[in-house]
Order: sequence, then structure tokens, then C-alpha cells
Amino acid sequence: MIAAKPLSALELCEALRHGHAVELASRLNRILRLDNAQGLLEVQAATPWLAIAAALRPGDARSRVRTTMPTVGESIARNAAGPDGTPAVAHVASMALVTPEGELRRVSRERDAELFALTVGGQGLFGTLYSVTLRIGSLAQAVERARQPLELQLQSPPKMQQTLELLLPPQTLDAFLRETETRCNDWRMPLCSVGTRSTQHEEDTYLRWARSDYAEVTLGFSAPCSLGAAVRSAQLRQELIDAAIALGGSFQIASTTDATREQCERCYPQLREFLAEKRRFDPHERLVSPWYFHQRSLLEREACEVRWAN
Repeated sequence: MIAAKPLSALELCEALRHGHAVELASRLNRILRLDNAQGLLEVQAATPWLAIAAALRPGDARSRVRTTMPTVGESIARNAAGPDGTPAVAHVASMALVTPEGELRRVSRERDAELFALTVGGQGLFGTLYSVTLRIGSLAQAVERARQPLELQLQSPPKMQQTLELLLPPQTLDAFLRETETRCNDWRMPLCSVGTRSTQHEEDTYLRWARSDYAEVTLGFSAPCSLGAAVRSAQLRQELIDAAIALGGSFQIASTTDATREQCERCYPQLREFLAEKRRFDPHERLVSPWYFHQRSLLEREACEVRWAN
């Protein structure tokens, strides 16, 4: 098979400027620069973490740790926690970002700090990443401190599964799991699996989920096969989000679309300002996604009074 031709920064700028679609996965997956003196590695956005591990630590089995997202760019978009629970932003020195208008900008904590904070964890809404410069030292620490998530399979894995990712203060984890068991029984929605791992806080991003050290809990449920089951499932998940909030926790906004407007505003009070910044940086909405449309609709829709007939 002939390898795809690499995509240059100039080509990416032209594509965004004129609204042309380009193949990013196979054309933006190269390692560009290794600077051992400065401890930096620049890679294109679609570069897999496994390829980076193989380049930095060839033959080291410890480097083949499980990552939340397969590529660097996907991890940056969600600010996903790495194998040791550290959010992706901790490893980023700078980024080469193509704005919706097709302008290439190098952003970092020191240079264009506002756009840097919006981009990491910004769901890809503020530009298309061309490359990311990573800190080799912090990547090495993440590998050395890697911890496998604790996973408990309670039933045979269903063919189709829904997950709910919640964030709990570590000391409340046992109480939350007892609450989860009770609520699942009440709603007759059996829990299929439970996964937990520790995550660490950060203070560098705008739409920050890691406001403190959390235990991240991933609950797995069978996908509902009827309308009634779908209603019960949605109500159960919203109750579990409420239970996490009551214990001082939160939820992963990148993957949890079940949350109500009140729950979103409680856990992410900066969400309205985040969407306003999106419209300021991209007034023509050239970069959008289902996640963006969902959050925008959730905050803009009018509240509807519920009345019950006698």
C-alpha cells in the first residue's frame, strides 16, 4: 500500500481558508522534530501515541501503556487524562494551530495564552491542529507512573453498551458506588461494568474538567432496546450525575450528553463564556461538531413548564 502524501501546514491553511475537506488521519501522522537538548518532541496532530512511544523508547514494553485516546490531537481536543491520570495539557509545550480563517498560529502558555487555554480541551472548535510540541520529560514520567484502571465486569459484555463517565472526590467513591447500586435496582437497569482510575488536577485550560484530583468512574450499561427502557436509562443517568454532584463531584463534559442544563451550569459555570469565545473566534461557525450543537442548544433553549393533567 502506498503511504499517503504528508500534509504541509500551507496546504492545511489553504484547505480551511477555502472550506476544502482534507484527509487528516493519514496525512498528519508524522514525527517532525526531536530536540533532545531542550527535551521537546514535535509531532503532527494525528500521530498515534504508540508511534511516539516506539520512537522515544524502542523495545521498552513499559511504553505500550493504554491511552484514553489513540492520537495526540484527539487527546488535546478532550484534554484527556493519560496513563498516570495527568491531563494532556501537562505534556504540551506549544501547538501549531490553523484558525478557522486559515491562519497558522503558534500558541503556548506564554504566547497567545488565551487561545492555548481554549484549544486544549476545546473539542476542536477553535482551529485545526497541525502539530503539537510535547515535553519529553513529562511523557516519560507518565509512562513510569502509569496505573491500569481497575475494571469490574458484572455481567457478560452486551453487544451494545452505553457508558457514563463521572468524577468523584476519592474519599466518596465507596458511597457513590453503593448509591449507584441502589438506583440501578430502583430503575431496573442492571449495571454491566464499573471502571475506576485516579486523575490529577490542572489549571491551564478554559473548559476545565480536572478542577481537583478525582476518581474517574466509568459505568457501563446495556443500550436500551425499547422506548420505555430508553426513558428509564436517561432518568437513571441524570440521577447518577446528581448523586455525583451531591458528593462534590462532576462529570466528563466531553462524553456525557445526558446532563441537563442545570447540571452543566453547576459543574461547568464557564460553559456559556466558552461558547461565546467560540463565536468570537469563529463567527461564521466554520468548525462545528455534534458536541458543539448539543451544548449550544442545551443552553439556548427556553425552559418549558411541565403540567400534569388531573
